[in-house]
Amino acid sequence: MKLRTNMTVNGRLYQKGDEIPWYIVYPFFLFHMLMFGGSGFFLAYAEDSPDIVFLYMHGGIAILVYTIFYLVIFGRDQVKWMFINAGLGLLGIYTQMGWLLSLFDRDISDYPIQVHVIPFLYFVLYTFLLHQAVLDITHSRESDIKRRRVEMSYLVILTGGYLMSYFLTK
Repeated sequence: MKLRTNMTVNGRLYQKGDEIPWYIVYPFFLFHMLMFGGSGFFLAYAEDSPDIVFLYMHGGIAILVYTIFYLVIFGRDQVKWMFINAGLGLLGIYTQMGWLLSLFDRDISDYPIQVHVIPFLYFVLYTFLLHQAVLDITHSRESDIKRRRVEMSYLVILTGGYLMSYFLTK
């Protein structure tokens, strides 16, 4: 992946346009975001959930920081499309979160909409990162044909997962 601005990673300065190996960026962010996203999920949907202000501070600050990193690493256009696709995929996110909650004998409609904001945003950020990782691990960014194939496969798998989670909760 080509860096969109100057950035120091693990003590090494990368210049704008430098290639950063995928194994430097993705394992850290995938693990780190899974931990914060997981804690945000459990905080939001806990029996004795914390005050909504604490939930928004805990998750909101991390989401803001991740978004800034995404802008630096992936660029404005990619991040813009992340949010556009998130808006279009709201139903998919809703079914996935509903399925996850069903694993804990909970229903998504039991919670007010403001509780879903942080877990939904983590879901958007995490699936975006997975998509970028798949493109880089398969070396698909360099070839339009390969990138289209990988993106189509990604969409088919994701849509299949959404449909499966929808029917599993019904």
